[in-house]
Amino acid sequence: MFYYLNGEIALIDENIAVVDCGGVGYACHSTTYTLSKLRVGQKAKLYTHCNIREDAFDIFGFSSREELRCFQMLLGVTGVGPKAAQAILSAVSPERFTLAVMTQDEKALIAAQGVGKKLAQRIILELKDKLGSVVTEVDFSGNTAAPIPQSGSNLTLAQAALAELGYSHAEITAALKGVPIDGMTTEQIVKQCLRAMVMR
Repeated sequence: MFYYLNGEIALIDENIAVVDCGGVGYACHSTTYTLSKLRVGQKAKLYTHCNIREDAFDIFGFSSREELRCFQMLLGVTGVGPKAAQAILSAVSPERFTLAVMTQDEKALIAAQGVGKKLAQRIILELKDKLGSVVTEVDFSGNTAAPIPQSGSNLTLAQAALAELGYSHAEITAALKGVPIDGMTTEQIVKQCLRAMVMR
């Protein structure tokens, strides 16, 4: 189906952005995170997921492939539908969601509307192995900005979270250069690296 929609933002409403592509307005359900980055009258690219049912054809649009990937991972969790996934990613950014699962932070997920403790626990249970495996699968050896830490440290988790968000070894290594990781939390390291990537 659609991979992305690229056009002018014609309307922003509650949880919806309308993208004008060649005179056709596509209504995309979206998150607070993505909607905050959009401006009416400006061009934007939204990566999409189409949810097709007998009685509906809904398009969900996201400002980054990372957020789309998190959305699709959530849909693979038992009991999580598009609306619940949208609510979760409206409450937390893609990197915060990834860290919440990896560090088993239930409170971050419960902050989403309609998500209770049991659902948050199920999300963590079903996704933690998928995300946690990145720590051992990704080889960060070589010319890194700092010595390789013990598994489970803030830097290791930050590296794994960035890899899960789709960034390559080279991109992560380059972003880590100049980041004062001593005393920083995992989330702070991730944010500093994302900021460095955007500025390159």
